[in-house]
Amino acid sequence: MRPAEGRVARSGGLGVLRQFVGTVRDRRTVHDLLVSVAPDRVRAAVAELARAERALAERDDEPAQLAYAQALADYGDAGGYDLEVVWDTCATAALGLPYPEARDRPVRSLSGGEQKRLVLEALLRGPDEVLLLDEPDNYLDVPAKEWLEQRLRETRKTVLVVSHDRQLLANAADRIVTVESRGVWVHGGGFDTYARGRRDRIARLAERRRRWNEEHAKLRRLVHTLRQTAANNDSVASAYRAARTRLARFEEVGPPERPPKEQNVRMRLRGGRTGKRAVICEGLALTGLTRPFDLEVWYGERLGVVGANGTGKSHLLRLLAEAAGGAPSTDPPTVPHTGSVRLGARVVPGRFVQTHTRPDLHGRTPAEIVTGEYAMTLNEAMSALARYELAAAGAQRFETLSGGQQARLQILLLELSGATLLLLDEPTDNLDLASAEALQRGLDELSGTVLAVTHDRWFAADLDRYLVLGTDGTVRESAEPVWHDTAGSRA
Repeated sequence: MRPAEGRVARSGGLGVLRQFVGTVRDRRTVHDLLVSVAPDRVRAAVAELARAERALAERDDEPAQLAYAQALADYGDAGGYDLEVVWDTCATAALGLPYPEARDRPVRSLSGGEQKRLVLEALLRGPDEVLLLDEPDNYLDVPAKEWLEQRLRETRKTVLVVSHDRQLLANAADRIVTVESRGVWVHGGGFDTYARGRRDRIARLAERRRRWNEEHAKLRRLVHTLRQTAANNDSVASAYRAARTRLARFEEVGPPERPPKEQNVRMRLRGGRTGKRAVICEGLALTGLTRPFDLEVWYGERLGVVGANGTGKSHLLRLLAEAAGGAPSTDPPTVPHTGSVRLGARVVPGRFVQTHTRPDLHGRTPAEIVTGEYAMTLNEAMSALARYELAAAGAQRFETLSGGQQARLQILLLELSGATLLLLDEPTDNLDLASAEALQRGLDELSGTVLAVTHDRWFAADLDRYLVLGTDGTVRESAEPVWHDTAGSRA
């Protein structure tokens, strides 16, 4: 399944959540956002009511008053007041505020998770019986993802979800639709059996294609043989014509479906040997975010950094990158902190930026970036890009690449840099299933250390131990990922 770029939209009886939700930064209010996913008749009544209000403000005469009264009546008839009761429940659940208080709040003042949760509440509680949800789990922390999974399991609506979250697919999907090779394939089981089902399907398609090719070659040989024989023997002419007709009909039907091309992302994250202690933090406190804590990360460890949004996870990675000059040059020079942080001998940090905000790469193509920064010939650069399935996008500017392409390019740059300490901030957010699995295989082969901020439960299961940042400022270590912060939640 491939995500589509877009915005919040609805059409004809469908409730639609597009990937854009979570990054709304325009002048829309909570009211506007909820109206955008309301039924068409309510949206039309809201637009008419707004026009009547403007007309009444401009000229407070009897016709304007009557038009305003009619617009109010039409809004009620369309179900607007009934829907406001639903919106009150949605706003209270998502924002902790009743709808009348949240109505005029700017959407840009909400976190990405709050925006997503609000619209999902409205769609799941609304009247639409069919929902199209494009990456609904992006910007949601794990408790919110678990809430979404439960609601998807419980709802009686028909829901089509585009998602790269393997755990969400495993927990909530009862069928998997795959778009590949310009066609669509539906796996009738859940995600647990999807990989095996897809392998079996590809094997069947390959076998059918092989048999067709063999039969095609056999018929062509027969026609060729009979044509040569018929040239000297008229009694064979009818057999030759029959064989030629059979071949023509066989070719007219055409070959069976070609097996889809397997995505083949090959990551070669080599790293290198470093000192035994890769990261040493003593009395470290991120100003305004955490209390002082000590931390030692040993060479070869895979450490997960988990916690609610706003607890300082990304700040910690940036600070570690800055400890050896590993942060992109466009970042502010320092992360405010007290205490000390040191990197071990021969530790070279490389950072993957969650939001792909890399102005240092903007305006440049992947081919230019790789050849310019790593002294590679164009052929060498294109070969490296091909391993990440980026060769076709080698001439596109960085900012025009898809989120998945930008993510894969960032990982390639980490590979080429020779980093021995990978600081990964939500690396799987925009990776498709095959790329996420390729990243996990690449990390398994890495000679080095990994610190990964993640809300991806499937990815987190491969890590060795976890650093948990609490909303109360505490920092502690755990043998298991801790997704539910008993200290509270910070948006």
